[in-house]
Amino acid sequence: MGDVMARKLVSEPPGTGPSDAVVAVDDEALFVRVATILDEARAGVVRAVNHQMVVAYWLIGREIVMELQRGQERAVYGERVVSDLSRRLTNRFGTGYSIENLWRFRRFYLAYQDVDQIMSPLGTESGGAGGTDGPGTGHLPDFQPQLSWSHYRALIAVEDPEARRFYEKEAAAAGWNKRELERQIHTQYYQRQVARQRRLVKVLPGEEPRQRPIQSPATNSGASPTLSNPIHALKDPYVLEFLDLPDPPALHEKGLEGAIIGHLRDFLLELGRGFAFVARQKRLSFDGDEMYVDLVFYNCILKCYLLIDLKMGRLTAADVGQMDSYVRMFDDLVAGDDDNPTIGLILCTERNNAVARYSVLNDRRQIFASRYMTCLPTEAELAAEVERERHLLELCT
Repeated sequence: MGDVMARKLVSEPPGTGPSDAVVAVDDEALFVRVATILDEARAGVVRAVNHQMVVAYWLIGREIVMELQRGQERAVYGERVVSDLSRRLTNRFGTGYSIENLWRFRRFYLAYQDVDQIMSPLGTESGGAGGTDGPGTGHLPDFQPQLSWSHYRALIAVEDPEARRFYEKEAAAAGWNKRELERQIHTQYYQRQVARQRRLVKVLPGEEPRQRPIQSPATNSGASPTLSNPIHALKDPYVLEFLDLPDPPALHEKGLEGAIIGHLRDFLLELGRGFAFVARQKRLSFDGDEMYVDLVFYNCILKCYLLIDLKMGRLTAADVGQMDSYVRMFDDLVAGDDDNPTIGLILCTERNNAVARYSVLNDRRQIFASRYMTCLPTEAELAAEVERERHLLELCT
């Protein structure tokens, strides 16, 4: 017996026994845990550095404003001060302090001089005249720590303070990068949301409770209050300029669907916060009949499915009836007991006033219709859209 064991030990090279395999697995798990710690720490350091640089640029902007106020902001005086400051900062700290950037820091401070302030050791009393009249020693704006200077460069281009605050909070909550933030600004996301909220003022008060009410987002989830109801989570119109369609009027629904799938990340950004892609051409089968839903998404905040039906032409009553069937079947066959009622959204190129008035669309419960645009609307086009929807709302009430 001893010889057999000895031969077995000799025949097994080191590192191949069962205990060695366990050790290898444990080593890998340990490495993954430690690597995760380091990755999170490095990401935290980057965020902290970015946040401190944002604060530093705001402080520089404040100093420039105070200095120029002392000189009554005379153009020649301001140009000389900023030019000299740029030259000296560049000599000491390197690139990043051009004349253009220093004027941008000034603009940054002016845009955010009235925001809520917090105590911070970075704050220093301004050396310019009236320095104690500013935010005060040690007081700094409460910037979003998730946002970098690139984000704030895009934000200071937004003239409307309300719109700027909206984009800042949404970018932080949704994790938008600079490109995504700029896209939302350029497609007038805030203006579209404001216009839609105004159209809903006459609809939501006194609204009857739903059979299965939508659950409100958790208070600590960072979700926008406007997402507590599905009617707030949807947009009208949707801007799909990223599809880059060559000839939209001649395009079939399948082509539009394929373009959306090919630009899914951008489409999710346009849909809004909390949406995740689930399926394409989802089959619903009941009693021998089969139906196919173009696109299916799930909203993790509202805790419900969103079914999208794509229509290239004008909205019809048949489109609404078909979506109504989709929603009823999906709730019965797919949605779980803990899911909120499924939302049905018909994306079409042209609305129909009669259908909107004399169909389930007028109830504004689970079925909705929105237009989509394949190019960025101008302010005039957006104003005309708001007026058209206001007239439609008056017809439906």
